[in-house]
Amino acid sequence: MDSALLKGDEEKARHARRVKLRELNAAMDVHVELSKLDSSLKRHTGMIKRMRQSLGTDHRDQLLKDVDTLSLEKYIDEIAGATLEGIARCKTEKDVWSAVEVISAIHRRFPAAFTPALVASFSTALAAPSRAALSALPAEQREKEDSARVSRQRPILRVCSELALVGIIADGQKRSGGEWIMKALRELLSNDPTLSSLPLLSTFLKSYSRPYLGLTPPQSKQISAESEPGTLSSATTNTAQGEFPMLFHESEELVEQDIRDRFKRMCEGYFDSVSKKLAIEHKRLQDQDRRNHEAYIRSGEIFEDRQQAYEKMTKGYEKLLASCQTLSELLYLPMPSLPTESQKSDSIQIGGNAVSGDEDDALAASGGKWEDEEERRFFEDIQDLKDFVPKSVLGIESEEKEDQEVTEEREKVEKEKADAEAKKLEKELEDLKLDGDGASGSRESTAEVEEHEEEPDGTITPTPMSPARPSSPPLSPQLAPQGPSQLLTALLARLPDATNRAMIDQAAVDFAFLNSKAARKRLVKFLGAVPKNRIDLLPHYARFMATLNRYMPDIGTELVALLDEEFRYLQRKKNVVKELAEVRLKNIAYLSNLTKFRVVPSHLILHMFKVCLDDFYGTNVENIAMLLEGCGRFLLRSDETRERFRTMLELMRRKQSMQHFDQRQILLLENAYYQCNPPERTPRQEKERTPLELFIHHLIYDVLVKKTIDKVFKLIRKLDWDDPTVRRVLHKVFTKPWKVKYSNVSLLAMLTYDLQRYHPAFTISVVDQVLEDVRRGLEQNVYSTNQRRVATIKYLGELYIYRLLASSLVFDTLWSLVTFGHPEGHPLPRQPCPLDMPNDFFRIRLICVLLDTVGMCFDKGTQKRKLDNFLVFFQYYVLCKEDLPMDVDFMLTDSIEAIRPKLTMYKTLEEAAIAVDDLFNAAFQNAGLSTGEDSGEDSDEEGERPQQQDDEDGDTTGQESSNEDRAPSPDAVVLSTQEHLGPSEEAEAEFEKEFAKIITDSSAESRKVDKKAAWWDSAVPGPGLRKKRVDEGDADTLDNDPEGKDVMHFTVITKRGAKQQARHLLVPAESALAVHTRSAQLQDKVEQQHLKRLVLDYEQREEAEELKALEARNRAGAIKIRYVG
Repeated sequence: MDSALLKGDEEKARHARRVKLRELNAAMDVHVELSKLDSSLKRHTGMIKRMRQSLGTDHRDQLLKDVDTLSLEKYIDEIAGATLEGIARCKTEKDVWSAVEVISAIHRRFPAAFTPALVASFSTALAAPSRAALSALPAEQREKEDSARVSRQRPILRVCSELALVGIIADGQKRSGGEWIMKALRELLSNDPTLSSLPLLSTFLKSYSRPYLGLTPPQSKQISAESEPGTLSSATTNTAQGEFPMLFHESEELVEQDIRDRFKRMCEGYFDSVSKKLAIEHKRLQDQDRRNHEAYIRSGEIFEDRQQAYEKMTKGYEKLLASCQTLSELLYLPMPSLPTESQKSDSIQIGGNAVSGDEDDALAASGGKWEDEEERRFFEDIQDLKDFVPKSVLGIESEEKEDQEVTEEREKVEKEKADAEAKKLEKELEDLKLDGDGASGSRESTAEVEEHEEEPDGTITPTPMSPARPSSPPLSPQLAPQGPSQLLTALLARLPDATNRAMIDQAAVDFAFLNSKAARKRLVKFLGAVPKNRIDLLPHYARFMATLNRYMPDIGTELVALLDEEFRYLQRKKNVVKELAEVRLKNIAYLSNLTKFRVVPSHLILHMFKVCLDDFYGTNVENIAMLLEGCGRFLLRSDETRERFRTMLELMRRKQSMQHFDQRQILLLENAYYQCNPPERTPRQEKERTPLELFIHHLIYDVLVKKTIDKVFKLIRKLDWDDPTVRRVLHKVFTKPWKVKYSNVSLLAMLTYDLQRYHPAFTISVVDQVLEDVRRGLEQNVYSTNQRRVATIKYLGELYIYRLLASSLVFDTLWSLVTFGHPEGHPLPRQPCPLDMPNDFFRIRLICVLLDTVGMCFDKGTQKRKLDNFLVFFQYYVLCKEDLPMDVDFMLTDSIEAIRPKLTMYKTLEEAAIAVDDLFNAAFQNAGLSTGEDSGEDSDEEGERPQQQDDEDGDTTGQESSNEDRAPSPDAVVLSTQEHLGPSEEAEAEFEKEFAKIITDSSAESRKVDKKAAWWDSAVPGPGLRKKRVDEGDADTLDNDPEGKDVMHFTVITKRGAKQQARHLLVPAESALAVHTRSAQLQDKVEQQHLKRLVLDYEQREEAEELKALEARNRAGAIKIRYVG
C-alpha cells in the first residue's frame, strides 16, 4: 500500500512538471532582442559540439544559457542533427527530462523551422528495420543488428514520449501526440517476427503506462488465473480506482481518453499474441526434450547438432518467457498457463482395449508422428510467402477481418463435411466387421478436425509473425528481361533439379511473382505429370504445393482431384499388374506426401484406404502397404484421424488373419504395419554399479592409454585386493578385452603382466579364462559373438608376447582352430560340419589375427619348425573351404607374407593334401613307427590316462575319446621307451657347431675391452705369448725332464717397462701347484660334458613329449590324407 501511494506521489510530481512545461510551450511568449544575441561562430560551434556529446544534466544549464544568448538562426539544421545524436546518450530519467527542456527551449524560439525537422528525424530514427535486409543476414549478425537498434531507439522513444506529453509532438491543434507514439510503436511491433522490439515496449510501459494507458498500480499483483487476458486490464483498473482515489480529473489528463483506450487495447492484444507464441514455444521445447529423450534411449547418446539446437531453443524460450513476465507485470495481466507435462501422447496401442491417459504416457517410447527432427522440419516448417512477397501480389485483401470471416465460414463448412464423411465412414466400417469377433459394442469416432489458431486483429493489435529461417530465399526472384510465359517455362524446367528445401522454397517464391490463373493451370498440369521413375521429386513437389496452397488453394484442390481421378482409374485397371506398377507407386507416394503436408483432406485419404480395404487382394495389398509406409504413421498420430485410422487398421489385421496371402504379401503388410505402428519398447535399464566398480571401469575403458599406463597400474595396485568384490570386478574387466578399444588390448595385456609380480594367482586366472573363452567360442560358434572372439584371440596373442603363457598353448590354440569339430580332427574338402561350415571363414580370420600378433616370434629353432608344419596344414584347411571372399583372401595373404615372405602358397587341394601326407609320413619315420604298430605302452605325461595298457581291444577303443580332447602339434612322433634318447653323432656335431659359435661370440666381445689390462688380469697369456702344446690334447700338460722326473709346464709372464717377457718353468708333478691345477682341469672337463649331455637330452625330451600324443592317437586308427582325383 505504501509503495503504491509513493508511486502515486511520484506520478503527480511528474504530471505537474509536464503540465507546467506544456503551458510554457503553448504560450510561446519568447521576447528576444536580436541585437543582443551573439552570432559568433565559435560559440555556436561549441554549443553544437556539446549537444552532440549529450543533452543530459551535465550540459543542461550551459545549453539553456546558449539558447537564450545565441542567435542560432543559421544553424537550425545542424542543431536538429546534433539533438538526435545527443539524445542517444540520455540513459536516466533526469537526462531525458533535461533533453526535453533543451528541446522545448529551442522549440519556443523556432517552432516552424526547428520542430518539424526534428519530428521528421524522430520518425526516421524510430522506423522499423527493413525485413528484406534482415532476412539476408546470418542469424548471429541479425541478432547483433537488432540489439544495436534497440539500444539506439530506447532513449529516442523515451524523449519522444515526453515531447508528446508537453505539446511539442502533437497530432493536431490542441491535441497531444499520443496517436503519433502509438503508431510508432505499432510499426515497430508489427514488423518484428523475432520479437526483438519487445524491450522497447517494456521500457515505454515502465515510465508511461499511467499517462498513455491510464493504468494505476493495484494493491496486489496476485491476479486470479480465471480472468481473461483481454478483459482483465479494465477490471484491474476499475479495482485500483476503487481502492485509490483518482490521481487526476479527465480535464487534467495529458492524453485524450480515446487514445488511452486504443493504446491499452493495442498493448493487451500484443500481450495476448506474445502469450500464444510463448505457449507454442513451450510446447515445441517440451516436444524437443521428449524427442531427445527418445533418441537417447534408442542410441545411448544425444548427437551434438541435436544438443546445440535444443540449447538454442531453450535460450530463445527463456528470453521470451522473461519478456512475457515483464509485460504481465507492467500491464497487470496474468501469465498464460504453461503445462509442465504434455497432456497428449503420440503413442498408440492398436488391437487392445481402450487405453487411458496414463497408459498412453507409458507407451511414449514408440515416438511421435515424425521419425526424426529433420523430417518434422521438412513437413512442418513451411515458409510463409507473405514474408517474401508483397500482399498485393498474393491477392490478399486489405481488410483482414473479412478474410477471417470467410476463412471461418469455409472451415465450418469443411468441418461439417468432414463430420459427415466420418459418420458415413464409421457406418461402413461397422459393416466391414467380420463374424466371430468377440468384441462387443460399437466404436465411437471422436476425432474432429482441429481449428487453426485464429490470428489476432492485425488492424489494431500488432502480432509477432513466424521468425524467418536462416535459409529463407531472398525477397524477390532474379527476373530476366523476358515475358511471364518465358519465365514460367524456365521455372518449370528448373523444378526437376530442385532437390533440397532451399531450392524448392525459392521456386515457390518465384512462382508467387508469376501468379496468374493461366500460370496456375499450367503448374497443376506440370505437377500432375511427374515421370514415374522420378519418385524422389515427390516430397519436394509436395512441399512446393503446400507453400503455394495457403494463398492459392485452387492449385491444391485441382492437383488432389487429378490424383484422385488417377487413383480411381488404377482401381478400374486392377488386372493390369506389371505395366501399371510404377504408376501405382507414384500415385500412392504423391498422395502420401501431400497428406503429410495437409493438402489432401483427411477424409479423402481415409476413403482411399477403405476402398483398398474393401477389395483386399491383388494390387490393393501393395497399395495398402505403400499407404501405411507413406503416411500411416502420420494418420495414426494425428488428432483428427487417430480414432478412425486405428479402427481401419484393426479391420485390416482381422482380414489379413482370415485371408490367405503369399509370403511376399505377408511380408509387405507386416513391414508396413510395424513401420507405422512400431511395437512397444521398454526403455533400456541401466545396470546399477557401485562407485568402486565405476572407478575401475573408468580407469580401464576411459583413462588407459600408452601415456597413462603407469598411472593406471599404480591406482589398480592401490585397490583393496583382499576384498573379494574388488577381485571379482577386476577379473571381469581383465577377461573381457572386447570392451576396451581394440588398439588398447595390448595395454591390457601389459597391465596383466605387470600385475603378475604382485598377484600371480590373479594372472593365472585371467589366462585360464581367456583360454576358456576361446574354447567356448569354438563350441558355440554364435555369429553375434564374433567381435568378442576376435578381441579374445588378439588378447591371447598379446599375453604370449608378455610371456604369460607358453608357446605350446599358442600352437595348441592354432591347431584347435583348424581341427576342432571336424570328424576325428581332420577337415575334409567341402564337407559340412555343424561348427565349421565350408562357407564359414571366421576361423581363418581368427588364425590371421593370432599370426599377426605372435607370428614374428616363431622365426628360429623348433618353434619355427612347428609354425612351418602348421602353415602346411593351414593351407590345406583353407583349400577345404569354399572360395574365399576378397577381404578374407587379402587378410590371409598379408598375414602369410608378414611371417613367411618367401613361402610358396599351394594353388590346388591336391598339392596341399600331398604336402600334409608327407608331413605326417616324415613325423612317423622320425619316430621309427609305422601306422600299424602297437603303441599300447604309450603313457600321458600329465597323468590324464592310466599308465598301463591291456592287450584287450576294449582298452584300445576306450582311450580313443580321451585322445580327442586335445590335438597337439604333429611335428614329430615320440617313442614310449627311453633307450633311444641319447645324443647321436649328428646332435654331437650340431652341439660342437653351436659351442664354437658361442666361443667366437665371447671372444668378439672380449676385443671391446682393453687387451693390455685383460692380459695382466687374466691367468691366460696373450696371443703373442702362447706357444703350441706338445701334445694335441689341451688337457695333457705333463712331460718328462731329462732326469726322468714328471714335470708340468708353466708360463710366467713378466713385464719390464713396456716390454713383456714369458719364461717357461718346469714344475714337478708331485707339487701342490701341479696337483691342484690338474684336478681343476679334469673337473672342468667333466662339467662341460655333463652340460653338453643335459642340453641334448632336453631337446630330445621336448620333442618326445610333444609327439607322444600323436603316436598314441594314430595307434587307434591311423588316417593318412590322400587326395584322389
